Formats: sequence, structure tokens, C-alpha cells
Amino acid sequence: MENKSPLTKKIMRRSNTVGLEFVVFILHLIGHFPSHHVRRLFYRMAGMKIGRGSTLHTGARFYNPSNIRIGKDTIIGEGAVLDGRASLIIGDHVDFATEVMIYNCQHNITSEDFGAEGGPVVIEDYVFLGPRVIVLPGITIGKGAVVAAGAVVTKNVEPFTIVGGVPAKVIGERTMKDPHYRLGRAAWFR
Repeated sequence: MENKSPLTKKIMRRSNTVGLEFVVFILHLIGHFPSHHVRRLFYRMAGMKIGRGSTLHTGARFYNPSNIRIGKDTIIGEGAVLDGRASLIIGDHVDFATEVMIYNCQHNITSEDFGAEGGPVVIEDYVFLGPRVIVLPGITIGKGAVVAAGAVVTKNVEPFTIVGGVPAKVIGERTMKDPHYRLGRAAWFR
């Protein structure tokens, strides 16, 4: 694009954005199809990396799915929002409850142009996120951590820590330090 006019560059950027928005819209529709096997196939075709045995329940929403990587034996609950505008890495044996929202991009409210800012989000192995948890950009949630329902995670969470609240604060510690469980299989039509 270096030899192209500013107008041509703008048109190409806008065309790419519209194309991505269309893919995201199609994935939203697919997200309501009552078979996780079919949904997973389409999500992989859109560029998501999804490990063996993992499933995404109905109603999931995505932003730029090609930057999302989900490990093996992971379950993403109904109505989850997964932001791939920056890298989103979800480990193995992770359990997201219903309506978890992971964001890795947000507006800079102190910027004169209200521009975007953000950073990658990493959810390590054996993490459990309760219903309606929100994780903000640039966060790492350590192995085996638990985030209580409704918490808003604004800072990194140490391994095996239990956090809750708005903003999330340490409320306990997980006693199991060497997890090796499997989450099991999801229902076919969920």
C-alpha cells in the first residue's frame, strides 16, 4: 500500500473492516446453531485455533477470531464475548461460565481522539471464570486461578489465587496446586 494514494489506502482499510465485520456477523449467526461440532468447524474456518476436546456453547461473540487461540479440553459458556483484536490465548482445561467477557482492546478515555489501546490477554491452564466475569486488556490470569461471578479483572491474577469483586481483589487461595482433571464432554446441542 506504500505507492497508493491516501484515498485508495482509506478505501482498502474500510473494505477490510467491512469484510471482517461480515465474518463476525456470520459467526454470530453460526453461534446459535444447535451443535457445537458445527460451530467449532466454522470457528476454525474463520481462523480460530481450538484444541482437541474444547467446545464453545451457543451465543458466543467474537472480535477478530483469527487472533484467538483456545487450548484443549476447554469449555466456553453460553453468551461469551471473546475479543481477538489483540492476541487472546486461553489455555488447556479452562472453564468459562455463562456470559464471560474477555476484552483486549478499549478506548483511551484520556486521549484527544478517544483512540483504541489494549494488549494481549492470557488465561492460563485450569482457570475457572464464574458467570459474567469481565477481563480487561493486557491481563494474565495465572494457572489454576478462580475468578468469582461478576468480578471485573483489572490487574493480573496470580496462579491459584481466588479473586472477586469490582475491581477484582484477592479473596482466597485455591488449595489444589497440581490440577490434572479433565472437564469432560459438553452436551452435543448446547
